[in-house]
Amino acid sequence: MALMRRCAPLFARCIKIPPMTLQSQKIHRWVAPTLVELKRREKKLGGKKTNPRNTFLEWNLEAELYAFGKRLNEEFDSDLLLQAFTDRTYIIKEEMKQKEMGVDIPMKDNMELIAEGEKFINEYVQLYLETVLPKFPLEGVNEVRNYLTNEDRLAKISLSLGTKDIILAAEYPVDNYILANTFKAIVAALLESTSEERAAHFVRDFVITQLQGKDVNEYWNIEDPWTMLTGFIEKDGSKVEPRLIGEVGKNTLLACYRIGLYVNKKMISEGFGEKIEIAKEMAAREALKRIFGTEDHMKPINFKISGIPKGSSQERYQIASN
Repeated sequence: MALMRRCAPLFARCIKIPPMTLQSQKIHRWVAPTLVELKRREKKLGGKKTNPRNTFLEWNLEAELYAFGKRLNEEFDSDLLLQAFTDRTYIIKEEMKQKEMGVDIPMKDNMELIAEGEKFINEYVQLYLETVLPKFPLEGVNEVRNYLTNEDRLAKISLSLGTKDIILAAEYPVDNYILANTFKAIVAALLESTSEERAAHFVRDFVITQLQGKDVNEYWNIEDPWTMLTGFIEKDGSKVEPRLIGEVGKNTLLACYRIGLYVNKKMISEGFGEKIEIAKEMAAREALKRIFGTEDHMKPINFKISGIPKGSSQERYQIASN
């Protein structure tokens, strides 16, 4: 024990204690409670209030609109582009101010451009999907189109283009509804400023390419794949025969069954599941993918089609008639 007491100072010298940083020395115990209290008061007042950039003194709307077109490598008519970024709520707010001041300066909102852009986007996306997915049923094509053109998807695209700070609206920050409508109006402004082909390529590059790396089958929920599959096969005078071709862990919690579907003694697909019914359903889904040409190893969707496609001329499967 006496030897350990004598050696203790030596051990203390060998151990290097890291010095306290300058930043840690300045942090006191009252900092964290103070920040929590400030956050609570801010939340009570409705959150942090931020002013849009277009209210800053050095803001130049004309320069921002010009830069917006150049960033996208597109030629916009300046008046149409300004109209595309002008929301109806902003017009109402400005009209009330002008009424108080006794002036009347006419201004245009983007309502007409929104309707025109929405129609063009839906029609073009529909034709494009019918071309690149020639065997996919119209019901499935419609579901994929709805996914690409829904409000949240278009709002995300609009936000990525940098429209948030340029949009003229009564409230800030703008919501997804205004962001999506602004994107539709921008498409219409490009359509009227250039040509249909230019606007089509714009929609292709920013909307349809959202399918990159995605499985189109996920956007169409087939409630009864077995009935749909048998309806297709029976049209050709054939019959689908399910067979149990493998099972593991029967009557246990880890049971797994393997079902194969045969047509004219030839297996067309197989599926796995913890129950025979589930494995049969999965096998039917795999068979439908092969029929529609949307199996997991399908070729990537072509995102380089020029112009406006005319849609697929092949006969499509009409699910509603089955």
